This record gives sequence, C-alpha cells and structure tokens, in this order.
Amino acid sequence: MEARMDGCCIMSPSCGPSFTQGLARPTKDRTYSQVPSAELMTLTYGALVTQMLKDYEKPEEVNKQLDRMGYNIGVRIIEDFLARTGAGRCNDFKETADRLQSAFKMYMNASPSVTSWSPGGDEFSLVLENNPLTEFVELPEEYGSLKYCNLLCGVIRGACEMVQLDVQASISQDQLKGDSTTEIRVRFIKRLEDAIPPGED
Repeated sequence: MEARMDGCCIMSPSCGPSFTQGLARPTKDRTYSQVPSAELMTLTYGALVTQMLKDYEKPEEVNKQLDRMGYNIGVRIIEDFLARTGAGRCNDFKETADRLQSAFKMYMNASPSVTSWSPGGDEFSLVLENNPLTEFVELPEEYGSLKYCNLLCGVIRGACEMVQLDVQASISQDQLKGDSTTEIRVRFIKRLEDAIPPGED
C-alpha cells in the first residue's frame, strides 16, 4: 500500500490521515512500512493540525489549542525526562536552557542551538535549523496566521511549570513563513511555589 505525497496530501485516505491541499511538498512514493519514525511523527502531527483546522476553522483558535495540548504533554513528559536523565532542579536559567536542548534531542532527535541571551539572562532562543515537525509541510496563504509548531511552546511551558518555573514561550521565527530557521523564544517570568499545577484539560 503506497502513501503518496503528490503535493495535495501526505498520506492517501487508504493509508491514514491526509493533509489538505497545499500542506505537503512532493517527494518520492514509498510504502507505509518504509516511513522512518521521525517521518511518521511529522505525518501524524500534520494530520492532527489539519483536523484541528477543520474542527476550529480559525487558525488563531488552533494556535490556542496547540499550546494547550502541548502544555498538557509537558506536565506529563517532564517526569519521564527527569527519570531518564537523573537531573535535579535547575540552579539557574542557563541550566534550564541546556536541559530543554537535551529534551529536544531525546524526544525529537533535533538539536536546537541556544542563542540570543538577553542581557539580564532571563530570556533566550532555541533555534532549530532542521525542524522535524515541518518536514514536507507548506502553509497555504489562508493559514498565514497559523503557528504550526505552537505545540512545542506549550510543551516547554508545561514542563517548566512542573519544576516550579513560570516561563513564556513563543515562535519568533518560522521556516514555514520564509524564515531560515524555527526559533522559539523562551522568557523567564518567575519561580513558583512547590505545588502541582491543576492542568489545562
């Protein structure tokens, strides 16, 4: 069974979820079983965003839902990350940046650089030259306000909150909108008291 990528969809209906027209770049045909795990993650995420666009219609609402979904992933995935790495509480925001960098490598096989620190050391950028989530993806003009990778911002926010850090994360550069990299700007807001957040289900 072939999963065709013909410029109109990423996966054919017989194989699974499909993208709306214009969201996929053409590439070679390949069977479903040949798709590597990173590529499968890309396809699955793309199908999720496409379905959300159908459900919510307005890209701005999809942005909110992606952030909320990412937050709920973040508050859960941090426990796995700490168990795997044996890491303790961060002593400063630089350690937080280093651990976020490690988490991207662990869960996405991506290696963002940590750059553009603010003079006060309370803000930095995670820069992805190769973003696995945007592989094969093109945004049609009508989705210009969509923050396609906003889920990552939510993950960062949720994970940091579980270790008592209130942060703001936002997409500041987007490869799907003509930028050369994907850049996530992370800003420290305050330390939180030791308490489990209620979640955003």
